[in-house]
Amino acid sequence: MAVRAVRGAVQLERDEAGHMEEQVGALLTAVLERNGLTADDLISIWFTATPDLHSDFPAAAARKLGIVDVPLICAQELDIEGAMPRVVRILAHIESDKPRADINHVYLGAAAALRKDIAQ
Repeated sequence: MAVRAVRGAVQLERDEAGHMEEQVGALLTAVLERNGLTADDLISIWFTATPDLHSDFPAAAARKLGIVDVPLICAQELDIEGAMPRVVRILAHIESDKPRADINHVYLGAAAALRKDIAQ
């Protein structure tokens, strides 16, 4: 079993805790489903949020999905002029037999513009 990394992002419409929970939950669910993963396959998840998001920790959405025994950490993205606003990104470390090329990175909605090269 190899350690792999899965990337993903979602742009929020507004900075509200319930909306963040819904959108980050959808992102995590899509990452798991598109890669045939369960919570047991997760090693850890890094969450980053743009500096304009203050309503909640993105990792709280993972806990509400039942991902309770996986190390999670949140950090703030760099405040780059012209960057897409209200974005939550993830970097999930997983155990998988899939080759690196078969990992499905997930960029939902407008966030697909961030990584057209790897967005599925």
